[in-house]
Amino acid sequence: MSLFPQDILSAAETIIRDFIAAGLMVSTAESCTGGLISGALTEISGSSAVVDRGFVTYTNTAKIELLGVQEQTLLSFGAVSEETARQMAHGALFRSRAAIAIAVTGIAGPGGGSAEKPIGLVHLAAKSRSGALIHRKMLYGDMGRSEVRLATVRTALDMVHSLLAG
Repeated sequence: MSLFPQDILSAAETIIRDFIAAGLMVSTAESCTGGLISGALTEISGSSAVVDRGFVTYTNTAKIELLGVQEQTLLSFGAVSEETARQMAHGALFRSRAAIAIAVTGIAGPGGGSAEKPIGLVHLAAKSRSGALIHRKMLYGDMGRSEVRLATVRTALDMVHSLLAG
């Protein structure tokens, strides 16, 4: 029995298979998902050939210290922003041996939302060493903390696969 629903496991299995075939690795930088993306990937046998490392950077200090997110970015745009997600992805990529990094930052709820940044807002960024970058701003809504986090995992895995498929 797995902790994850079958659709997430299938997506993770595809990523592991395709990354093994390509001889590439992935890294993660997670805030609101707290390691669930890495967890989904490492649920798959053989993932040690693919998953280089995962950064769980829940606080702004962790984002700065572990990923090199600029303090000015956090002050100007906030932790939940496209700019922060991009810098998180960049930091995870260049602080690892990965070919692709995925980063997520958002507001899973039930608290913490505002009119400007509502519950269910998540910014995701995936970056490759070739310079390709994908950003997605998701507005999942106030569907429950676990549901927002799992929806974010689904989107993140899709983005990693899309970037690999190029």
